Amino acid sequence: QVQLVESGGGLVQAGGSLRLSCAASLRTFSSYTMAWFRQAPGKERDFVAGINWVGSSTYYADSVKGRFTISRDNAKNTVYLQMNSLKPEDTAVYYCAAGGSVNVPRLRQSYYYWGQGTQVTVSS
Repeated sequence: QVQLVESGGGLVQAGGSLRLSCAASLRTFSSYTMAWFRQAPGKERDFVAGINWVGSSTYYADSVKGRFTISRDNAKNTVYLQMNSLKPEDTAVYYCAAGGSVNVPRLRQSYYYWGQGTQVTVSS
């Protein structure tokens, strides 16, 4: 049974930082493209950041570029999202996702497996 388990969410003041982790029980984790999405109340689940299987290519939503960094450790079957200079508009449930595309798609339909999400709340 495939499981993606996110951790590291919480409450932080504007300007602060958080580091999210996603531990995956995928047998061939290193062959999957990994991504982070987020969903604010009443809104769609949107792409935040993605990383290819080897970690050589990363992609970001314009709203987080320069503030967030995605990385992965294939030896630990884990993907990370370092979030700096957080803003109240970053408040959302953050989801980890795994997909099989060689590229790093931004559409959630391209991802096969999802975590349960972790809440990030940024206070002003």
